[in-house]
Amino acid sequence: MKRRSLVLAAASVPATMSSAWAHHGWGSFDQDRPLYLEGKVVSVKWQNPHVELMVEVPPDLKVPADLPKRALPAQTSPVDGAALLAKAALPGRTARQWEFELAPLTRMEAWKIPEIKPGTQVAAVGFGQKEDKEAVIRVEYLFVDGRVYGLRSSPA
Repeated sequence: MKRRSLVLAAASVPATMSSAWAHHGWGSFDQDRPLYLEGKVVSVKWQNPHVELMVEVPPDLKVPADLPKRALPAQTSPVDGAALLAKAALPGRTARQWEFELAPLTRMEAWKIPEIKPGTQVAAVGFGQKEDKEAVIRVEYLFVDGRVYGLRSSPA
């Protein structure tokens, strides 16, 4: 019985390690270069360690002229949101589909964000990867259904 348990435990290690390696650490994102993206949600993973959206970005995407003037919610972590919005630019990568990494479920619940469904239009200001290996953005501010959510921390 012990031998069988050991074999099963050993067999599960590669699966566990590959999912841990696949997760993006926050240190891999370039926080000096805020990006703006928007589009239609094509798939959703409403789970921990964080919610993920796959978003189809239009080919003619532009940063909205009013972005720097948008009101932002107060949150418990100090974030210079106005500066991020003013500095946000389109990514250099021209991928049509982007993975939006949102907050953990507990923080999504604290903001009272309803579960986002495929077909929903969303916009985000966040950070791309430092080495720009994948079309992934860690979302700092999420714009959905006429509301904005600050995802770095809980609401103030």
